[in-house]
Amino acid sequence: MSERLNSAFKRAKDEGRAVLAPFITIGYPSVEATLKIVTELEASGADLIELGVPFSDPLAEGPTIQKSSQHALELGVSSETAMDIAAQLRAAGVTIPMVFMGYYNPILSYGPERYCKDAAAAGIDGLIVPDIPTEESAELRAFAESNGLSMIPLVAFTSPVKRIAEACESASGFIYCVGVLGVTGVGETAFDRVHSLVDEVRKHTSLPVGVGFGVRTSDDVRKVAEFADAALVGSALVDVIGAGSEETSAERAGAFVRELAAGTRSG
Repeated sequence: MSERLNSAFKRAKDEGRAVLAPFITIGYPSVEATLKIVTELEASGADLIELGVPFSDPLAEGPTIQKSSQHALELGVSSETAMDIAAQLRAAGVTIPMVFMGYYNPILSYGPERYCKDAAAAGIDGLIVPDIPTEESAELRAFAESNGLSMIPLVAFTSPVKRIAEACESASGFIYCVGVLGVTGVGETAFDRVHSLVDEVRKHTSLPVGVGFGVRTSDDVRKVAEFADAALVGSALVDVIGAGSEETSAERAGAFVRELAAGTRSG
């Protein structure tokens, strides 16, 4: 696990709360706004940032993130842009962990070895790649590990125990449990089912376990915090970012994350 990720989870555990990990799409509503939004999210209580790398066919995403991704692509945002933004954020003083959430096709086009090397140099701590199964991830995982990047797998209600065990065995950073049946932003988290999934995951790893997809409110975060180590919030935040002018997007994002952060203590 990257040191920044390890420290974020340790600090939250010591404080008796869950990690709050918001997701934003790089380049939505603009590159300049992205820089301001991430800085504001850190100041507002985010422990970890998922930076979504835009892709034309984001199969795990619902309409909100699809729309934001298409918008960013139309602005010319690319993997190279993502690297540059990450580096600018570190240069601007962002200290919390940042992970790229993106699809394998752009990584393959960029070159997996170069992608991992450049991501690490830019200050990225890990990769979430929803469309690469564990049994096909060895090459990318090797490049990630050699550059100090965590490979964070997704597991779901539908994942057989054998696949969960394999994903946990090859993972680093944390395990991402999908809290809905379907894509992001279109359903409510099935808390009983995802609680059982988290319990199963814990049988196979000592890594922290996070829950995302369908986590939209402070109350949702509070429920997740009762049994998991991190709450990951994407579509709800992207909706907030897109709900007004670009000039005030960072302010809206910060206010929303402050609300979410209030739910990270389950008690």
